[in-house]
Amino acid sequence: MNFGYHEDCLDHQTGYRHPESPDRLRAIRRSLSRKHGVGYVAADHAPESAVTAVHDAGYVSAIKEFCADGGGDWDDDTVAVEATWDAALAAAGQAMWAAERALAGDDGRDTPFALGRPPGHHAVEADAMGFCFVNNAAVAARAAIDDGEADRVAILDWDVHHGNGIHDIFYDTGDVYYASIHEDGLYPGSGDIDETGEGEGEGTTLNVPLLPGCGDADYCAAIDDFVGPEFVAFDPDVILVSAGFDAHRHDPISRMRVSTEGYGAMTTRMRDIADEADAGLGFVLEGGYGLDTLAESVTMVHEVFDGREPVEPDEEVKDRATKVFADLRDQGFGEK
Repeated sequence: MNFGYHEDCLDHQTGYRHPESPDRLRAIRRSLSRKHGVGYVAADHAPESAVTAVHDAGYVSAIKEFCADGGGDWDDDTVAVEATWDAALAAAGQAMWAAERALAGDDGRDTPFALGRPPGHHAVEADAMGFCFVNNAAVAARAAIDDGEADRVAILDWDVHHGNGIHDIFYDTGDVYYASIHEDGLYPGSGDIDETGEGEGEGTTLNVPLLPGCGDADYCAAIDDFVGPEFVAFDPDVILVSAGFDAHRHDPISRMRVSTEGYGAMTTRMRDIADEADAGLGFVLEGGYGLDTLAESVTMVHEVFDGREPVEPDEEVKDRATKVFADLRDQGFGEK
């Protein structure tokens, strides 16, 4: 794979013991250094105009000023320093690069993966939250459409937390399909099954809130039975995966049971869905806070595109997931 990476993302310092630290990127780089076929691209920072296409201009001015004044605690979880704004622009720029390269046809061993931080999927139109300042995947999706490179974009968010920011930004638009597989009731508490979009966006939001303890078979079934059919029917030009790895069974801040091999199985499915939809495919880093499991999982995604065939889940789909899937079918999601 080709990885978008910029040293400016290391300058966003969150303080001692904060789970979203520069060590996340360092751990990923160390793990990837032991693999062949890894390339790095330092894409341009996102222009402010691309950020204000999805974020309120007043909020952008406020967070820029906050950082210029030295930063501090934006809220209880979201910490900034002077360098945070440049890091956020760098992360958004990497996401834009991933979408651009996917749309240009980069696939297989050249599939793009944006390794940016701070993450983005919790950043709403007019606020930072959940460690996020700029909504990287949303910026990339909107830029691809506004620049005329894509008519439709689909985003799968497999981070353990619901990406309320992406959800809200595109909730009433019909040109971006947002699907999220997340732990029910976990921060930020959003992402209910009956939230399916409104107005022009009706039917282009899919929330799969799984109960704690779900793992590889449940996630893969959600992709097979719902995400895949929905995305293929939507006919996107590019699919972005908001790739958080905090549903891992050893991540310190979730109760899900996805394995490293499970992330490989999920990756093969997204590759096949993109092929069936004749869409580009790119990845954008979100969460993942166990350094070893984060690094191993990103490396697994790389290895899939380097020819590895991950082991398929051999356990049954859990009853707690089956109930969610039945509710989704009642909402009209699934096979078209």
